[in-house]
Amino acid sequence: MAGERILIVAPSWVGDAILSEPLVALLREPFEDPTVDVLVPPWCAPVYARMRGIRRIVESPFAHGKLDLAARRRMARELAREQYTHAFVLPNSWKSALVPFLARIPKRVGYRGEGRWGLLSDVRRLDARAVPRLVDRFAALAVAPGALVPTPPAPVLVPDATRRAATVRSLHLPTNRPTVILCPGAEFGPAKRWPPNYFAELAALFLRDGLQVWIVGSPNDQVAADAVRQSLGENVDKVRDLTGRTDLGTAIDLLSLASLAVANDSGLMHAAAAVGVPVVALYGSSSPAYTPPLSPLARVARIDIACSPCFQRECPLGHFRCMRDLKPAFVYNLARNVLPVVPLPHLERE
Repeated sequence: MAGERILIVAPSWVGDAILSEPLVALLREPFEDPTVDVLVPPWCAPVYARMRGIRRIVESPFAHGKLDLAARRRMARELAREQYTHAFVLPNSWKSALVPFLARIPKRVGYRGEGRWGLLSDVRRLDARAVPRLVDRFAALAVAPGALVPTPPAPVLVPDATRRAATVRSLHLPTNRPTVILCPGAEFGPAKRWPPNYFAELAALFLRDGLQVWIVGSPNDQVAADAVRQSLGENVDKVRDLTGRTDLGTAIDLLSLASLAVANDSGLMHAAAAVGVPVVALYGSSSPAYTPPLSPLARVARIDIACSPCFQRECPLGHFRCMRDLKPAFVYNLARNVLPVVPLPHLERE
């Protein structure tokens, strides 16, 4: 089939956006010359800029929770000029389905959500038990209802090598030794964050092994990063804190330089897996059954405790055992199983 024009209405969470990449890959395959565009919150745009097969990124101007019907009508008129044949609406809110409806895109596909009857032309019923992983739920939208859902490929992000090299130069980052990147932040809330003193203990173990350690995160992760630095003691000057010094796209690019990333269940954890870096993913209040790191180089660190996962922003029982009982020594031993201690290539060779 030729001439298919596809719009994806993207999720609002960075990790979920990364997990939509296999859907993009599946949508590209059946058509001779497909056009795949995305309507995306601005903070997720760098993710789609590093996906293969995305033609155009349209940044959504809508504030969270606001209808702003006039702005949605204007956006719909703009998108109608593209003459899309399909829209895949990944968020479950009715507002996310409104623009494709107003743009009169003929085929509008998504799961049953907040009163979306009429807004979607192809409303899917989700069996959450049969399809526990979010990546599979997204991929299932690529085929007709009831059809066999292909096993989606692992998400792939392509780093921007030019921007990566420029960032390394501007931040004076050494690349002559293997690097471990720590990602202590998590946007959802503190229940997803491993204790900062545990990150500091882990950093000390890697420094002892002769590795260099960087901390990477968004400006919103600065409190978590500062807490790690305060726990580093005599090692504080040996760890490079890059938190807030890069945008999301550059952080993804830098992750591709790591020999290992250790991260909470977060967007950066999924980004590290998607650029092919060995990852140790730390799970407490959330579940690897729903959003696991999709890479053969990834390992999940969690403990088996009755109250986990609770999916709460803060520990409802106050003890936070799901993370406090996940000790640095355990994570370090898990990391050593996937850490290739080899010299990193110099950027000049790229």
